Amino acid sequence: MYLKALEIQGFKSFPDKTVLNFGEDITAIVGPNGSGKSNISDAIRWVMGEQSSKSLRGAKMEDVIFGGTETRNQMGFAQVTLVLDNTEHIFPSMEETEVAVTRRYYRSGESEYYINKQSVRLRDVNELFMDTGMGREGYSIIGQGRIDEILSQKSGDRREIFEEAAGISRFRYRKEETERKLERTEENLVRINDKIAELELQVEPLRAQAETAKQYLIYRDELRLLEISVWLENLETLKTNAIKLDTDLSLAREELKKANADLEALYAASEQFSARIHENDIAQEEKRAQLSELDAQVKEQESAVAVLQTGIAHNEENIARVEEELRSQSDRVGSMDAQITQQRARIEELERSKNEVETALSELLKQAEELSRNAGEAASEAETLRGREALALSAAADSRAEGAALRSTLSEMDERESAIAAEQESGGAQLSDTRRSAAENRRALETAQEEADAIRNIIAGHTMKMQGRVEREKETGEKHVSLTMEMNNLDSRIRLLSEMEKEYEGFNKAVRTVMQASERKALRGVRGPVANLMKVDKKYAVAIEIALGAGLQNIVVEREEDAKSAIQLLKQRDGGRATFLPLSSIRGEALRDARVQNEYGYVGLASELVEYDREYDGIFKNLLGRTVVAQDLDAAISIANQFGHRFRIVTLDGQVLNAGGSMTGGSVSRSAGILSRANEIERLQAQQKEAAAALDKLRGEQKEAQRLLEQANYDLTNAETDLRTAEDAALRLQGEEKQHHVLVQALTDAITGSQREQELLERRIGADSGRRAALQKAVADLQKALEEAEQELSVVSDGQSVASEQSSRLSERLTALRMEAARLEAERATAKSSAEQLRGLEHAMRGDREQKLQLIDRYTQEAAELEKTLQAEQDTLAGQDAAAQARQEELQAALAERAKVEARKTATEKEVQEKNRDILNMERESARLESRKNAAELEEKQILDRLWDTYELTRSSAPAAAAELESTAAGTKRAAELRKKISGLGTPNLGAIDEFARVNERYEYLCGQRDDVLTSKRDLEGIIGDITGQMTDIFVTEFGRINTYFGQTFTEMFGGGKASLELEDRSQPLTCGIEIRVQPPGKQLKTITLLSGGEKAFVAIALYFAILKVRPTPFCMLDEIDAALDDRNVERFAGYLRGFSGKTQFIVITHRRGTMEAADVLYGVTMQEQGISRILHLDLNQMEHQLGISEEIK
Repeated sequence: MYLKALEIQGFKSFPDKTVLNFGEDITAIVGPNGSGKSNISDAIRWVMGEQSSKSLRGAKMEDVIFGGTETRNQMGFAQVTLVLDNTEHIFPSMEETEVAVTRRYYRSGESEYYINKQSVRLRDVNELFMDTGMGREGYSIIGQGRIDEILSQKSGDRREIFEEAAGISRFRYRKEETERKLERTEENLVRINDKIAELELQVEPLRAQAETAKQYLIYRDELRLLEISVWLENLETLKTNAIKLDTDLSLAREELKKANADLEALYAASEQFSARIHENDIAQEEKRAQLSELDAQVKEQESAVAVLQTGIAHNEENIARVEEELRSQSDRVGSMDAQITQQRARIEELERSKNEVETALSELLKQAEELSRNAGEAASEAETLRGREALALSAAADSRAEGAALRSTLSEMDERESAIAAEQESGGAQLSDTRRSAAENRRALETAQEEADAIRNIIAGHTMKMQGRVEREKETGEKHVSLTMEMNNLDSRIRLLSEMEKEYEGFNKAVRTVMQASERKALRGVRGPVANLMKVDKKYAVAIEIALGAGLQNIVVEREEDAKSAIQLLKQRDGGRATFLPLSSIRGEALRDARVQNEYGYVGLASELVEYDREYDGIFKNLLGRTVVAQDLDAAISIANQFGHRFRIVTLDGQVLNAGGSMTGGSVSRSAGILSRANEIERLQAQQKEAAAALDKLRGEQKEAQRLLEQANYDLTNAETDLRTAEDAALRLQGEEKQHHVLVQALTDAITGSQREQELLERRIGADSGRRAALQKAVADLQKALEEAEQELSVVSDGQSVASEQSSRLSERLTALRMEAARLEAERATAKSSAEQLRGLEHAMRGDREQKLQLIDRYTQEAAELEKTLQAEQDTLAGQDAAAQARQEELQAALAERAKVEARKTATEKEVQEKNRDILNMERESARLESRKNAAELEEKQILDRLWDTYELTRSSAPAAAAELESTAAGTKRAAELRKKISGLGTPNLGAIDEFARVNERYEYLCGQRDDVLTSKRDLEGIIGDITGQMTDIFVTEFGRINTYFGQTFTEMFGGGKASLELEDRSQPLTCGIEIRVQPPGKQLKTITLLSGGEKAFVAIALYFAILKVRPTPFCMLDEIDAALDDRNVERFAGYLRGFSGKTQFIVITHRRGTMEAADVLYGVTMQEQGISRILHLDLNQMEHQLGISEEIK
């Protein structure tokens, strides 16, 4: 046998399919470092079953697959095929002469193994190579690290190669398999013993339970007879009581009907009172509106009166002002009269003075004439000149005096003109201010009138809005009353039903007793009756109630102990009987036949049509899981026939088809049951929530309507107030407008008078100015004439000094008198002019006084008219006040009437409340009677259900199973005794009889099994002992042979010395370590750890060849084991290879020339492309033959 070929694809650096063919001689594999030579060794190790990626020089098994390069993609799998020659049948299990072993590995982690293209397990591959020296644990492959393992410091690590060489690997495998079987046998024995111990705990209790169950069956049969008889008697009693309950219930319903009719009458009366109150409210609103309108008229009238009074006051003020002006003017006229009188007296005085001066002047003139005559003709010329001079001086003095008087007059007229200009300016400014104020007043009046009109429009809008909000408030009030009544009715009904539910009306006495005790904490673990633990849609309520029947009153508890405590309580209090459903033990299973869902009229499983907490799933599946709800009776019959009456069917209207084919049906009250009551409460509560939500919404709307009404009323009141304010302002502005008109007229008249006076002054000033200019010219002319006379006089004045002196004195006196006369004349003229002016002013002021007197008359007349109008307005105001007082009295009367109606309505509502309480009591009594009737019907139904559920008997078939009772009490007493006895037996396990038989049979069977397992254990322990003995004998024998050959081989290879193998503990040859002792030529005996590297390698090679002498392997792969040898030892190594090549095929991976020379075939491994290995083949024998090289030369 030898290795014929190796096929590699996708393994490490061989992505392409590569085939290496081997002959029976020596094959050397050469190549540079890193070219992939050792990958060939790894491929052989891998295909023979190696599972350690570390042994294959990788981190994980996926690393054996070609990982790709820069130019080539990675492979998805690795595959290696090893082809072996089997002509000598070294594989006894294989008949073929050629064996091909294949291993394929994918990146996904899947491995495949094939032998001759047949898929096998890894175990099959391991068994194929076992005890052949090949395989992953054999010594056919000596890799780079295997030498180190042989020479390991731990002697125990060397055992594998010696055991493989000794040929005991197969025995060890069989021993390990047997030990595993023994371990499994011991585990089975432990399990069997555990089960037997468990069954031993069950057998005796089950035996006692079986005896108890048999006794229970005896009691149960007797109790069955008694219960059926007692139930039939109870049915007759219930029938009699039902007749009486029907009569009482009819009477109660009649009374309730009458009370409801009375209540309706009271509601109608209350609604009438509400309507009267509403009508009264409307009348009050109308009266309030009328009163408000009258108030507005009164206030408007008061405003008009106030305006008239203001106008009268203004007229009185104007009259007082004009009178004050008249008084002031009178004072001025009086002053002017005094001034005129003074001027007249002054004029008279001036005239007298002037007359006196003129008299004196006449005398002087006479004296001058006499003097002139006396002077003679000589002096006549001088005198004439002097006379002329005197006359000129006199004329000049007169002109100057008159000029002075004119200046004084002009000065006074200038002052008066300035005063008049100031008065005109002041009057014009006052007139402008008054006109501006009048314009502003007119604009304010127009604004006030527009504002009043706008406010009137706003009041009209508010009035309409007020009416709409009053209607809305009325509507919401009516809705509120209606909803309140509906809420009261719903609340009464819910309270009644809730009280019935709280008192467990409709439940039997036992349920009430248990639940009341649970509520008082006297019992623990009580969850409640089934009816209270579920919810059901209204359309399924009748079907579910009929389906559950008496099960509605079953009580759910947490544990059996809780049920036991409740039963004990019922026994102590004689509270009747109840069925308990412990959550810990009740299990249920729903109907699993899916075909029924496709049947016509199928509604659903009853357990799926109810809502409940998931923790009660077992309870409801137990009660309803095998009950089908159908649409109607026809559909139910069809479904029952289709499925052979295997399950119970209930229709939506309460008809029942029982399993087995019997039918139960008839009329059903849709509001009589417990579930119907719960649904009714839920429905009423939903209606109550809706009504409460609607009432809350309505209250919000009512509050909003009230707020809007108050806001509208507030806005209306504010608008009316604003209107009165605007009208008052308009009236006040109208009065002010009239006052401004009068004031403007008076100021205009005054300014006109001042303008006339100013024009008069201007004309006089013009005239006086012309006269003054003429006087000034005359004075200039006189001054010129005087100068000329003085020049002439100076000529003739010489020699006439005496006459001249006299004439001079006379002339001075004459001049003085003339000047005085001129002055007096000028002053008289001025005084006369002033008097004339004063008389003109007086006349003008007297004309203005007439105007003011006329104005006073007009004001007085207007005041009288206003007084007259005021009196009329006050009379109208008094009438309006009287009308408002009458409306106020009417409003008070309406309020009093409303109070009376409200009192009657309150009394009626009190009667309604009392009637509601009476009706509630009547309804409660009717409900109790109806509940008693329903309870009686339910009890009858429960009895019938118990007859059916317990004994599968109907009303008609039950008498056949009953017996004649002496009395119902005696039968009940005997039944109670039987129940007590049954209770004394505890909870009987009726299955204990069959269970005991089954468990006892199982117990005896397991005891037989235990004996068989003990026998198998003893047999396996014997087999292990035999295998261990065989392994020991074989290993000791083969170890001795290996030791002998090791010494010979060592001496041959080293050229002397000695070597040996020693067992560390000869008493335990299969487990102890193995020591290697060597003594190279010329050296002392040493342990292998003291040798050099080359010596260690050579010792390992010697040991390896010794093993091959004892048990040759078909082929041997040597991976660079000669790397540490020197050239001499390489030649020795190569010689030994050649010597062994006749028995063993060698495949050597080497770098040493001597080893290559010993080879017959060379395979070169190159890596021309980075990361991809290529193979080159060279057959040296063929080349020698072709080249004619003889064996001797070689």
